Amino acid sequence: MTKKRLVLWDIDHTLVDFTELGSAWYATAFTAATGATLRVNPVFGGRTELATTTDLLTANGFEAAQETIEALFKALVAESERAAHRFPAEARVLPGAAEALTAFAGHDGVVQTLVTGNLPEISRHKLAAFGLEEHLDLEIGGYGTLSVHRPDLVPHAVGLATAKHGTGFEPGEVVVIGDTPNDVKAALDNGAVSVAVATGHFSAEELAAAGAHTVLPDLADTDAVREAVFG
Repeated sequence: MTKKRLVLWDIDHTLVDFTELGSAWYATAFTAATGATLRVNPVFGGRTELATTTDLLTANGFEAAQETIEALFKALVAESERAAHRFPAEARVLPGAAEALTAFAGHDGVVQTLVTGNLPEISRHKLAAFGLEEHLDLEIGGYGTLSVHRPDLVPHAVGLATAKHGTGFEPGEVVVIGDTPNDVKAALDNGAVSVAVATGHFSAEELAAAGAHTVLPDLADTDAVREAVFG
C-alpha cells in the first residue's frame, strides 16, 4: 500500500538561507509603516510574522494595532519584491532541499506544502527565486499571518489539505520539517511527526532536547530524509 503523508515544510534555514537579506528589510518597512526609525530589531527563531511584528511594534513604542500590523506586512512584501532580483546571488538553497522536494513529489499519496512564519507573498518570492515552489501546493499552507502561536498553523494547513484532496490526514501522517524548537513544538502540539534539521541557529542536541522524532544534520541525504518522513 502507498503510505499517505502530508509534509509541511518550513522555509528559512530549512530549505533556503536568506540571513543577510530578510533582516535588512525591516528597517525600511518599519519606517514606511510608522514614519519612525527602527530602534529595536526583530526577533525570529521560528516565530510567526504576526508574532514578530506585534513584538517589534511594541518594543519600538507603538501599539500593535491591526491597521499598523497590516501596513508593516504590506511594506515588508514591497521590500521583498524590490529585492527579488538579488535573491539568486545573495541567498542560497540549502544542500539537498531541491532533491528532497523532488523525491517526495514522485511518491503517490504525498502532499507537500508549507508551515512557515513567513508572509504568503514572501514565501512565494523566496521559493520562486530557486524554482523550489514547483512541488509545493502553496494554496494550502499555514502562514505567519494566521496566529502568534506557531502550532496553530499546522491544523490550518491540515484542514485545507483535507478539503482540497477529499481525504483526512491522521496526526501520524502529518510531518513537520523545520530547523527550530518552535517547528518541533508545532508538530508535537498537534500529534504530528517532527523532523528537525540542524541547518539553522540550533544544534542537533537542542533540537533533540525539544523532542524532535528525528534530527538530521541537513537534507543532503535524500534517503535519510525519506526514512524520517515515512518511518
